[in-house]
Amino acid sequence: MTQIGGAAWVFGDGVDTDVMAPGLYFKASMDVMARHCMEAIDPEFAARIVPGDIVVAGRNFGVGSAREQAPMALQHLGVGAILAESYGRIFYRNALNFGIPTLVFPQAGEIAAGDRLCIDPLAGRIENRTQARTYTVAGLPEHLLAMIAAGGLMPYLKQRIAARGAS
Repeated sequence: MTQIGGAAWVFGDGVDTDVMAPGLYFKASMDVMARHCMEAIDPEFAARIVPGDIVVAGRNFGVGSAREQAPMALQHLGVGAILAESYGRIFYRNALNFGIPTLVFPQAGEIAAGDRLCIDPLAGRIENRTQARTYTVAGLPEHLLAMIAAGGLMPYLKQRIAARGAS
């Protein structure tokens, strides 16, 4: 995984996991859950997001209950990466575990909806091609990028176990 590119979907502070994965749809399939992701704050999000697009948010993105369905819904929709000023701690780890590159981005407020972004998650380089601006943040370590490239924690562990069994 070298670069991720897509349009920015911009949200504010305090977007909680209940908005990403509404409890009303917990007994439904992930396809149904994902169709309702973020609908309380952007009813068009799930229908219009394109795989590879990037979620950009303010402080405490993913705050609230520790529901794994929140990052699962974003992953199901094809979100390429998440950039936020800060995260709910459990959401941050769950997003990485489900294979979504998740970077702390203090300048998130400088990104406008629809801006074309290109991210190098290892280098921590974020290029806003629309505004011709480049930012540098803490990148993700190689072992986490390997996990993300495998599709998340569980597929990564299965690959590692299989590789050990083959040797």
